[in-house]
Amino acid sequence: MKLLELQRRMAADLMRPLTARDNLSPKSKAGEYITPNDRLTSRERLEIYSRSYWYRILDSLYDDFPGLRAIIGDEAFHRLSRAYLAAYPSESYTMRNLGHALESWLRPRRQYTAGQHALALDMVRLEWAHIVAFDGPSAKPMGPEDLLELGPALRMTVQPYITLLDLHYAVDDLRIAVSRKTDLHETASNAVTAPKHRAGKRRTIPRAKAKIHLAVHRFEDVVYYRRLEPESFRILTALRCGESIGQAIERGFEGSLLSADDYQAGIAQWFAVWAELGWLCKPPS
Repeated sequence: MKLLELQRRMAADLMRPLTARDNLSPKSKAGEYITPNDRLTSRERLEIYSRSYWYRILDSLYDDFPGLRAIIGDEAFHRLSRAYLAAYPSESYTMRNLGHALESWLRPRRQYTAGQHALALDMVRLEWAHIVAFDGPSAKPMGPEDLLELGPALRMTVQPYITLLDLHYAVDDLRIAVSRKTDLHETASNAVTAPKHRAGKRRTIPRAKAKIHLAVHRFEDVVYYRRLEPESFRILTALRCGESIGQAIERGFEGSLLSADDYQAGIAQWFAVWAELGWLCKPPS
């Protein structure tokens, strides 16, 4: 057997989901390319590495979504993780991307959200946005000097690491509360241990009376959640969609109850803050 073929077969066997008892998948053909020794069969030898791989990626997903765990409970999260990773196995060099499809996968699968489907989806959106904000790419920000004359035809966009969310629940407050009790920066262990699976009290919150508009961003390498007025949220969304400043402002104030004075003051204040935070940048050429 050629080396490349051996590597491919072993990788495929390692990455097949474990059985319910954390054993190697019955589809694996370890005996065809791994010899037994005086203590372990071929399957048992490969099983050591398969468990190590799966426990590590399960732990990574566990650490990335503490808010979702708090909502549905660790038992339900354990089942969800295994089902999700069987459908969307790791395909990247970094485990940072494990949860990229969790929202779309979870949306039609209410059986995994312990009766808190809408709340769970809002939290998943927030927690993926948190990951993007932490290490997503950035563009050169526009400074205050670039915004001295905001002509209506001027075009700009929002930094790619920023996610704009409209939410039904105050999951930003819940995530902050959960994070205070959770060590989000555990040192990864090289030991082969069972995945994290702890019992904990489930958390829930009431649905907000009005939609919450949120920007998930970073500043000086720290992730923040910043609530926005509906008008400013619509302006930023329009800028991201490629509209000019004039078009974005018009869209932002459609149906707004703000007075003319508040309208002018809001625009000046928002753009000043966005420039200071480095949110605005030139659109891709």
